[in-house]
Amino acid sequence: MSQWLSDIASSHRLQLGLTALVSGGLAITAVIGLQNARRWYDVHDLKDSIPDLDSKHDINDFGGAAASETTEQKDDERSVALARRARLGDYDEDLILEQLARNRVFLTDDGLRKLRSAFVIIVGCGGVGSHAAAALARSGCGRIRLIDFDQVTLSSLNRHAVATLSDVGTPKVATLQRRLEQIVPWVHFDCRNQLFNAASADSQLEAWSDGQAPTYVIDAIDNIDSKVALLKYCHESSIPVISSMGAGCKSDPTRVLIGDISASTDDPLSKSTRRKLRLQGVKEGIPVVYSTEKTAPGKAELLPLPEEQFQKGSVNELGVLPDFRVRILPVLGTMPAVFGLCVANHVMLEITGYPHDYVTGKVRAKMYDGILTQLQGLEERLAQANGASEQGVRMPVTSDDVGYLVEEVFRGRSVISGLASRLALARWRKPEGKWIDDRTSGQRIDKLPLDALVCMTKDEMIQHEKLVLKGDRTPEDVYDQAVLDRVEARWEEERSLKTRWQDCVTA
Repeated sequence: MSQWLSDIASSHRLQLGLTALVSGGLAITAVIGLQNARRWYDVHDLKDSIPDLDSKHDINDFGGAAASETTEQKDDERSVALARRARLGDYDEDLILEQLARNRVFLTDDGLRKLRSAFVIIVGCGGVGSHAAAALARSGCGRIRLIDFDQVTLSSLNRHAVATLSDVGTPKVATLQRRLEQIVPWVHFDCRNQLFNAASADSQLEAWSDGQAPTYVIDAIDNIDSKVALLKYCHESSIPVISSMGAGCKSDPTRVLIGDISASTDDPLSKSTRRKLRLQGVKEGIPVVYSTEKTAPGKAELLPLPEEQFQKGSVNELGVLPDFRVRILPVLGTMPAVFGLCVANHVMLEITGYPHDYVTGKVRAKMYDGILTQLQGLEERLAQANGASEQGVRMPVTSDDVGYLVEEVFRGRSVISGLASRLALARWRKPEGKWIDDRTSGQRIDKLPLDALVCMTKDEMIQHEKLVLKGDRTPEDVYDQAVLDRVEARWEEERSLKTRWQDCVTA
């Protein structure tokens, strides 16, 4: 034993190994002790942070414990203070011009001056409206009124322009103002946490406090009745307005277009809006942003309401507010941004007078003019076949009527074959009795009601003219029952819509 100890004492390698072993043990012991101590302090700090039942509790508006002041809240307070001073003129003009330098060289000094002097109202501050507001504010629009009744939700964060998790549960208009003031503190905001409707239009679209009338109004509402009320009010009041149609279930940004509402197609929201506006006498003159993307297998669509929801009672009573949808509309987060930026872009070009000429509306108008010319020729041939003179026949049908019949009533397709190309309009049945009014000398008027027309292809029109309009056969002799039912269904839907609207007007 003594010899072994002697060997250890004389061996430097063994001495180093023992020293390392002892040191490692001490280190492990120290680490474990430190962790235990830290855990003990953490537990006691957590317990100390829990207030006594007898102590005062700060409760927020939602019934929960109010959070203590954070760095973010302090930054918000500083931003609010800076914005308040900036709106009072306490902000360097050179800094503003430097921030707007790229817009300045694009729009010129005069254009930027017009934009900075503009007063724009944005109704609806969700995915589309928030991006429009952010773009206008960043570009230097001087005054912006934000109108929306809703609050930020978790599900809206996929498409809102500026909202964060900390904004969930707060009004959308307040969120927009708070975030945008951190970017453009000199812009003046007027927030209205309200639901827009026809009854409140006068106050919500009123002039600024100093009497400045709205320069432009942006419709970013997704409720049809409110949308129609806003557009009708602006149209009758001669307030420039642009409307965003539906971005839901859309995914192709190359098919997003800007054109007159009379030319917008392939959009259920646009279709419903057009038809209701038309019943109120507004047929055209309102620019809209819409998508021509069509549905297809595998693409998103509005799913039917689950059966258990119907068991809860009337579906109309399940929404948060009357007449608001109760189903979830699939929305790809990028598409509302595309719509919102297109809307803001149009408003900026209009306000500053920058040249812009959209091709889409011209193409559709040319197509409608062509269909009207074909219908005119058909009616003149029928008149001549019935022994009338060669003098031209005047029709009570306009290019706008043609667009409405083709797009709204017959949904852009032949009622016979379902084809969507080389379309035409023709009488469904041979005219009977005296259908040419020649009581005025030198003038012959075709008594052609709109509900006598159907949409078909040019080739189908030629055959229909030969067999039915000039021949001795009826539509029942030529077409199968499915086609006959489809024609009746289209016009029955139109008559029903008009009846419902007339009932609403007289109620």
